Amino acid sequence: MARVCQITGKRTRVGNNVSHANNRTKRKFYPNLQKKRFFLESQGAWVTLRVATSAMRTINKKGLEAVLKDAHSRGTLSV
Repeated sequence: MARVCQITGKRTRVGNNVSHANNRTKRKFYPNLQKKRFFLESQGAWVTLRVATSAMRTINKKGLEAVLKDAHSRGTLSV
């Protein structure tokens, strides 16, 4: 399973490890993904999403319905 947030679309980024001698080697930056259950009130059901912790904060602030609607309009929703 790919390491991609289902709400924001955040995915693995690539960068460099830079040593004290300025040697550069490739490394990966992974998003902080968590598997979390949310209650979808419109359908009266629980949904399990793999979301970044930043997306969890957004869901807590705006609500799941608004975040799903916004993600769908941006085209990042992958559910």
